[in-house]
Amino acid sequence: MKKIIFTALLAVSFIATAQEEEKGTFTLSGTVDTYYSTNLSTSAIGTTGVLTDVPANGFGLGMANTIFSYEKGKTGVVADLAFGPRANAANAYTGAINQLYAYYNASEKVTFTLGQFNTFYGYEVISPAGNFNYSVSYLFNAGPFSHTGLKIDYAASEDLSFMVAVTNPHGVIAGANSDSDNYQLGFQTGYKGQFFNLAYGADGFGDTDVLYLDYTGGFDISDSLYLGINAAYANSEDADAGYQGVALYLQNTFSDTFSLGLRPEFFTTTSGSGDESISAFTLSGNTSLSDSLKLITELRYDTSDDVTFIGGEEKVTGLTIAAVYSF
Repeated sequence: MKKIIFTALLAVSFIATAQEEEKGTFTLSGTVDTYYSTNLSTSAIGTTGVLTDVPANGFGLGMANTIFSYEKGKTGVVADLAFGPRANAANAYTGAINQLYAYYNASEKVTFTLGQFNTFYGYEVISPAGNFNYSVSYLFNAGPFSHTGLKIDYAASEDLSFMVAVTNPHGVIAGANSDSDNYQLGFQTGYKGQFFNLAYGADGFGDTDVLYLDYTGGFDISDSLYLGINAAYANSEDADAGYQGVALYLQNTFSDTFSLGLRPEFFTTTSGSGDESISAFTLSGNTSLSDSLKLITELRYDTSDDVTFIGGEEKVTGLTIAAVYSF
């Protein structure tokens, strides 16, 4: 009798497991953010570095980001939808679609991804929940936001990884590539949290030979102090133009609910007619009001001898207070 009962329980367990595998796993996550901004050095409308298609002095909306994902066996899909001024500024070519892709885990080490996915390039991301600062760097604004195509990820070990990609030019990510002769090639190698990124090809804005190089990484200086680094270079010989720059992310955790970070950035656009340099210094305090809600209070100072900012100023100081909710 004991054997019969044990066999029955084992059979039920196998059936339940099989049913669970057949159903797959569905997850829902996302973010919502809103903010207040003001210029402290000029009365002109707009705050430097706040990613939005609606510049504002006063209260503003960021974006609502909802991510639907489903995985069954070795395959899965992700539909990442984003609405609002911040989403519009980052996804001008695809409307509400932030990411939309399918993937296949060919093995424990190899994953194929096909569709539109956020860029592998750079330190910062579109959703403010993934960044320490609320405003974005000039390097983020200059580089690709998303790609549409195929990428292959290979995890050689726990510390070493590689990625290769063939995509449309990032400027034509909405729908099919209008010119099948123009593509963009991507490559990434990562080792112990340090990543070297490369992209080459058409950018979708008229240039077909643009080279992008990027290093993204960071180090724990102590148990509470972290230093992130982003350095990038881009150039097109045909256009005789490009950019280069470096941003540092110095962040210290003072308690479970508060951390403070400084982001100094030095950015230069290059061209045959002359270079233009900008320096930006951003001080951000992150306060966790709950496990889901954080408040970002940010003071940013931008200066340049070559370009003018909002209101025709060569130096601008802005204050931003943002609420970011993650679920």
